[in-house]
Amino acid sequence: MLRNLLCIVVAVVATAIFFPMTVVVAIVTLNPSATVWVARRLWSPVLILTGGAKVVVTGQENVDPNRPTIYVSNHQSTLDIPIHFVTVPVNFRYVAKHQLKYVPLIGWYLWFAGHIFVNRGRRDKAFASLDAAAQKIRSGTSVFLYPEGTRSDDGRVLPFKKGPFALALKSRVPVVPITIEGSGSVMPKNSWNIKPGPVFVKIGKPIDTTGFAENDREGLARTVRDVIIQQSLELGGKGGDPERATAAAGVEGDAPSLRNAS
Repeated sequence: MLRNLLCIVVAVVATAIFFPMTVVVAIVTLNPSATVWVARRLWSPVLILTGGAKVVVTGQENVDPNRPTIYVSNHQSTLDIPIHFVTVPVNFRYVAKHQLKYVPLIGWYLWFAGHIFVNRGRRDKAFASLDAAAQKIRSGTSVFLYPEGTRSDDGRVLPFKKGPFALALKSRVPVVPITIEGSGSVMPKNSWNIKPGPVFVKIGKPIDTTGFAENDREGLARTVRDVIIQQSLELGGKGGDPERATAAAGVEGDAPSLRNAS
């Protein structure tokens, strides 16, 4: 109970301190990427340390900070965000749900730092957001996203949304598959019940998108997801159903009611 309270207090205080710092750093350096540096080097390590996550990362040699890249990962916990900031040594921008825009401090930081919000409830706005992401990629910026669209309840890799892979095919940059295991045990979905423990991050080899047809979103999504599932099993995770590679439009997560109705 005391650790849980400590984590909440530290998260709020650290965010309240480091958000103004990002503004100052950006103004002084005239460089928006400096705001991401603050999140990677200062904010994220504090949250990880307080939560008691022992992070083990492999495959960082597959990260090229000089190459625009789309990083794709499964999603188990809110803690994934600071962990990925730390383990992927690139000043990338997250593609996040538009609801986060309205969260005090966190949403302000994401907006100020140039992260990309996607309104999945509005198809036209979702496409506009992906166009904005494609423009950032063309300008040399890497992006990071969670194609499941939500955090997994049980650690299994959920079906992927196809929109992010349309972005990859449009940009024609490599996709790097990343698997995270253990974060859902340290900080479960929709909970502040913190249980310190190991978190494993495996960064896979880049997947060349030029070998896919321009409209083969499902093929690329399936290829990336298969790698993430295999890495999950290698890390002792639960993997995922390889047959249910992609989610229907407007559906996030496992959507059991829709599955049972079919």
